[in-house]
Amino acid sequence: QVQLVESGGGKVQAGGSLRLSCTASGRTLSTYTMGWFRQAPGKEREFVAAIGQIVGSISYADSVKGRFTISRDNAKNTLYLQMNSLKPEDTAVYYCAARAGLWVVTTANYDYWGQGTQVVVSS
Repeated sequence: QVQLVESGGGKVQAGGSLRLSCTASGRTLSTYTMGWFRQAPGKEREFVAAIGQIVGSISYADSVKGRFTISRDNAKNTLYLQMNSLKPEDTAVYYCAARAGLWVVTTANYDYWGQGTQVVVSS
């Protein structure tokens, strides 16, 4: 079992930046593929970014490519999402997730989920 806790959400103006963190307990993150998903009001949860266990195994949704960066610090058991050039359409609850396996997965087929952190981008 692994427990995931997100932090770093908040309110920011369009064009601003935020860095989300996801800290794991119970198991080491290095043995999991990790992902970020988001859910806006009235919409389904959607894939944002994922990072696998294999170096260089990273994937982004087209909507965030070039603006968001996913990274992991296995020594700190923490996953990050650096979000730059934020837009109002990035407003959502952001969730981190973990799954066994080496490679990135862009569907919501993950084993463990955090409780989410709210991001609000104002225009």
